[in-house]
Amino acid sequence: MDENKNKSLMATACKVRKGIIEGTYNAKSGHPGGSLSIADTLTYLYFEKMNVSADKSEDADRDRFVLSKGHCAPALYSVLALKGYFPESELKSLRHIGAMLQGHPCIKIKGVDMSSGSLGQGISAACGMALAGKLDNKSYKVYTVLGDGEIQEGQVWEAAMFAAHNKLDNLVAVVDNNGLQIDGAITEVCSPEPITDKFAAFGWHVITMDAHDFDSIEKAFAEADTVSGKPVVIIQKSVKGKGVSFMENQVSWHGTAPNKEQYDMAMDELNAKLKELEG
Repeated sequence: MDENKNKSLMATACKVRKGIIEGTYNAKSGHPGGSLSIADTLTYLYFEKMNVSADKSEDADRDRFVLSKGHCAPALYSVLALKGYFPESELKSLRHIGAMLQGHPCIKIKGVDMSSGSLGQGISAACGMALAGKLDNKSYKVYTVLGDGEIQEGQVWEAAMFAAHNKLDNLVAVVDNNGLQIDGAITEVCSPEPITDKFAAFGWHVITMDAHDFDSIEKAFAEADTVSGKPVVIIQKSVKGKGVSFMENQVSWHGTAPNKEQYDMAMDELNAKLKELEG
C-alpha cells in the first residue's frame, strides 16, 4: 500500500474513533473498547473494499455487511455517518429514547443490512445472505465481524458448518481477536482457542492479520478474494480500546462509557493523532 493511501485510511480510522467516543460519551453507556478494536477494519471495508454507497443503499448488487457483535454498533454508526448515510450529528443521540441510533444495529437505519446484537445470530444471517447471492447468481460479497467471546456461542459453529457445506465462497467472516470479553480474558471465561484450527476443521479458509496495520489488512482481504469453493475467515489480532491510550487492553471498557474528563483526554489524543496524519 502506498504511503498516501495508508495515511488517508489511518486518518479516516481516527475520525471513526472520534465518533465512537462522541457516541458513547453522550449516551453515558455503550461499548467503546470493542468498537475501537474494529475501527481500522471497518474503515478499510467501507472506504476501500466494499461496493457500497449512501446513494445506492438498496442496490441489489451491493456488498453486504453484518456486525455480528452488535454491541459494538458505535463503530458501525461512526463509519456510516462518515460515509454519508446519515448526519454525523446523529452520533450524539446514541441510545437516547426515540433516537435513530440505538444500542444495537437495526435494519431500519440506512446502511444497516441486518439487525444484530443477540450474539451468534449475525453470522447466521450473513450465511443466509451469501446463500441467497449464490441462488440469485449475484456477484456481491457478504462480510461479517464477530467477537472472539461471541464464538463461544454454539450457533456460530452451526453457521460455520452450514457455510462450508454450501461452499459459500462469497462470505468473509472476521473474528476480532482482542482476547477480552465482559467477564475477563476469553481464555479464562470459556476458551475458544485454538480459533484458527477450529475454523479450519469446519472447512473454512483461514487467514490471520494485524487489525491495526492497513498493509496487513489489505493483504488479508486480497487473499480472501482468491479463495473459491469455501468460506473465508480472517482472524484479526487486535487491541481492545485501540487508539485511546488509557482504554487499550483494559477489560473495564467493554461496557463503560467515558466521563467528561475521560472524553476530553480521548478526544485530545485522537485530535493530535489526526493533526499529525493530515498535517
